[in-house]
Amino acid sequence: MNYSKIVTNTLVVGAGQAGIAMSEHLGTLRIPHVVLERDRVAEHWRSWRWDSLVANGPAWHDRFPGLAFDDHDPDSFVPKEKVADYFEEYARRINAPIQTGVEVVKLTRHTGGSPRFVVETSVGIVEAENVVAATGAFQQPVIPAVVPPMAGVAQMHSVEYRNPRQLTEGAVLVVGAGSSGAQIADELQRAGRRVFLSVSGHDRPPRFYRGRDYDWWLGVLGLWDVQASPEAKHLALAVSGVDGGRTVDFRRLAHEGVTLVGTVQSGQGGIVHFADDLRHNIQKGDENYLGLLRAADAYIENNGLDLPVEEAAYDLPDDPDCLITPLSSIDLARERVTTIIWATGFRPNFNWISLDIFEKNGFPRHQRGVSEVDGLYFLGLPWLTCRGSSFIWGVWHDAKSIAGHIANREKYREFHLAALVRKPEGVHPNQELLPA
Repeated sequence: MNYSKIVTNTLVVGAGQAGIAMSEHLGTLRIPHVVLERDRVAEHWRSWRWDSLVANGPAWHDRFPGLAFDDHDPDSFVPKEKVADYFEEYARRINAPIQTGVEVVKLTRHTGGSPRFVVETSVGIVEAENVVAATGAFQQPVIPAVVPPMAGVAQMHSVEYRNPRQLTEGAVLVVGAGSSGAQIADELQRAGRRVFLSVSGHDRPPRFYRGRDYDWWLGVLGLWDVQASPEAKHLALAVSGVDGGRTVDFRRLAHEGVTLVGTVQSGQGGIVHFADDLRHNIQKGDENYLGLLRAADAYIENNGLDLPVEEAAYDLPDDPDCLITPLSSIDLARERVTTIIWATGFRPNFNWISLDIFEKNGFPRHQRGVSEVDGLYFLGLPWLTCRGSSFIWGVWHDAKSIAGHIANREKYREFHLAALVRKPEGVHPNQELLPA
């Protein structure tokens, strides 16, 4: 497909969960729009995930309101390929105007006095009154420059990991205590690998408690709606849907053979040094876990719910040796570590936007997705409006809000243009156009 120029009201960049949600709400409001995607629809669910990954939330929760996973039990955890298929089907159902295989190269403001944006793509120019950057939360993998290449170990980000057979023989250091790091370390240990897991700060909710999934508990307790704070934004969420879902328990992983270490601090040759924070990080995760149990118990009592008691949930495993006497460093060669997997998250990549609206960390300046530049929006970023913003259901609600903002903006523009045309002599446009 090639074109010289497309003119539309709203351009949506990205056809993952954020872009599809945006398209649905724009369509509902009858706002003309185009969605551009450089790869396939929901590509990151297919090619940026390891083979055994399933959704971290149950099928009844991790979806859009308009379509259920009909071929999965509501309490099951859907495999990644099925999640991608779900978004493709959803896009078809809403007749989303998606054009795949189109890369957005550059966004600028129109220089001819027009309020439009000019967007250069791999196949032509798009001019739009509004642009929504819906490229999601996972854009540019972060690999800290800690271990030099001459250390003689393979280094990869978690998006490159597929399965244990992919790695050369030897031990593995997994860095990161979120869902990816915990699940990959567990999978490698079960495959017979010796694993070191670097545990940084994290939240660690119970997978199930008193007959309800943690997604339900966060919902009824209002914790999905928690607003961003510096501390919360930097805490990984350790949760897993593997094997029907289970609570991530780092002590259990250690008792099964994983060696826990603190946050990676520095590297010198083939030596990796860790901060003296392992016990602190584990304890803070315990506080999060136990705090949610107590809040759930209080909610049950206050609302008179008949849910089974689980006193054993408060019992924590004994501290493993690696937590009692944590390692301050490891010699990669001596421990036969041949691979380091960095489950260390992502940074934003908006280098296609040629506007001065970004902080030093690469994130845009915005309020609830509405940028400083009139008509430019962001969707799918972590903590865009609250804790739930980068989750499937959360991005759907954020998209609804942004679509409403675009619709209101268009109403003001229409009012202005109509006032210029219809204004009689001596009559203010407000008197002419607004209801009495």
